[in-house]
Amino acid sequence: MKDQLKNLEKEITHLKSQNIDTKELENSFELLKKQVRQSLTPWDRVQIARDKDRPNALVYIDEIFEDFIELHGDRYYRDDGAIVGGIATLDGTPVTVIAVVKGKTTEENIHRNFGMVHPEGYRKALRLMKQAEKFHRPIITLIDTPGAYPGIGAEERGQGEAIAQNLLQMMELSVPTISIVLGEAGSGGALALSVTNEIWMLENAIYSILSPEGFASILFKDASKAKDIVDLMKITSYDLKKLGIIENIFEEDENLMLNLKESLIKSLAEYSKMKPAKLLKLRYEKFRNIGDVIYEPQNS
Repeated sequence: MKDQLKNLEKEITHLKSQNIDTKELENSFELLKKQVRQSLTPWDRVQIARDKDRPNALVYIDEIFEDFIELHGDRYYRDDGAIVGGIATLDGTPVTVIAVVKGKTTEENIHRNFGMVHPEGYRKALRLMKQAEKFHRPIITLIDTPGAYPGIGAEERGQGEAIAQNLLQMMELSVPTISIVLGEAGSGGALALSVTNEIWMLENAIYSILSPEGFASILFKDASKAKDIVDLMKITSYDLKKLGIIENIFEEDENLMLNLKESLIKSLAEYSKMKPAKLLKLRYEKFRNIGDVIYEPQNS
């Protein structure tokens, strides 16, 4: 079905270049896209979330924000390439943007560590968050990571402590915070950047305590059974919305960037009217209430 969509899209583009009316083909294309969207299984969405051709966080920064200035280093050890953070403007409003970035090429993936953040990356992120709080800038995090880097060096430099500090400090930030899951959001590596007033997800993104392969390895001692148990994990955007864990889902269509930008502008405008105490109260209640919603399967 995916190949059919690509072929039809190419045909429409080719015909348009020859000034041929493609209205009927475009209607068929939209209908086919809708059918594909409705027929996707949780495992299909896992594969889409991990697709190497999926736009990384840098694309979203370029499309949504203006005047982005990247800031480097954690002031303790080094600069972690997996975390890109800095100052930007959103419709004229200064904001701090922090993103987990995957590479597109082998060389870039080595630099970005395949989106797996080291402790210095989380400390850099926290440094930028505290800077944002000092200057009253809202914070937006963009998340696409299979999880924090589990290497010996990362553990020696305090990976667990770095993540724990982010969880603690983010809960107490006095400025508005919004996180957006772009692809994968795995384990504490994702949670360390998503203790925010709101969590948004793209429709084909996933958000979980560990990977399906890890889940299958623990439950069945067989990672190859990941495809069979992913539905039980409830890690898709639609499942998580029903569970009350996330607030918004964004369809991945040609209007995605515009919709994200407009939603950010609208949400931050609302949060700007609130006092810090109200922001903290809302954030606390959001996480305190997780688990109160009882999941009901669609066929029940």
